[in-house]
Amino acid sequence: MTNRLTATLLTLGLLGCNAMTMASPAPGAPAPGFSGVDSQGNTIDLSDFAGKRVILEWTNHDCPYVKKHYETDTMQQLQRDMTADDVVWVTVISSAPGKQGYVSASRANELTDTRDAAPTHVILDPEGTIGRSYDARTTPHMFLIDEEQTLQYMGAIDDKPSARHSTVNGAKAYVRLAYAEVESGAEVSEPSTRPYGCSVKY
Repeated sequence: MTNRLTATLLTLGLLGCNAMTMASPAPGAPAPGFSGVDSQGNTIDLSDFAGKRVILEWTNHDCPYVKKHYETDTMQQLQRDMTADDVVWVTVISSAPGKQGYVSASRANELTDTRDAAPTHVILDPEGTIGRSYDARTTPHMFLIDEEQTLQYMGAIDDKPSARHSTVNGAKAYVRLAYAEVESGAEVSEPSTRPYGCSVKY
């Protein structure tokens, strides 16, 4: 359902509040709010980060596409570069219990340590509530939110939809490019791209 049709039906009173909360996220629109518990046991709310840029990364450590970006240090370097610029990096694990990629909090922390990852928070979303609110489809699936909590980018990390490690070389880094444009005050030239990877295991 398009945003325009949703707004029209809401105006006519044909849809309730739930329809608004189920609207798909869109660049230029407010980022869907969320609250979740991170791997350290802290409750994290998107509103906590008002005034800061936020990157959301959907992950599944057993996914070959995720492994490509972590085993080549591509994801960790992006995390380090972004957090060094005071960006809040939130890694989200939406795999359901019994599904590929599901982890306990302790296992999530172990993965962060052993992979030398540098997220600000790792949120556990086993019920898929946050994942579905963002229509997260793949691992990885990336989102960039600005200081006004407006969604500026959603989609793939780069333009190489392959699990082969060699494809990180020369890839067009969509997230880096979108961030640089937001940083410069320019409009994001490619605000939405097609994500690639393993399906999120809801």
